[in-house]
Amino acid sequence: MERYKLGEMEQKFADLIWEHAPVRSGELAKLCLEAFGWKRTTAYTMLKRLCERKLFVNEKGLVSALVTKEEFQAAQGEQFVNETFGGSLPLFLAAFSRRRKLSRQEIQELRKLIDESEEVDNG
Repeated sequence: MERYKLGEMEQKFADLIWEHAPVRSGELAKLCLEAFGWKRTTAYTMLKRLCERKLFVNEKGLVSALVTKEEFQAAQGEQFVNETFGGSLPLFLAAFSRRRKLSRQEIQELRKLIDESEEVDNG
């Protein structure tokens, strides 16, 4: 699912849109000039690419997000776990915690997430 893989500049561009959305496309081009030194055509080409991937929409010159930054990051994480660990969250956490010990606060946050998930499952 390539939709959630962005190159470095695509990610910076997406972050700029999320920070300012909804934003007029002309204003977005000015922001890109200031932030990245891009010409208007470069900004519009990048915008078209991310609109084709259904992350943003440009309707009558107004650019809006179809996916929030948080939704995008969650999908990226899910995609990574699926591709790298066969979709197994326990395998991912085991690999992660072997390299870096979890803090007490992180463990408590994970327990809370698990408890909340069990409550939803038990309905």
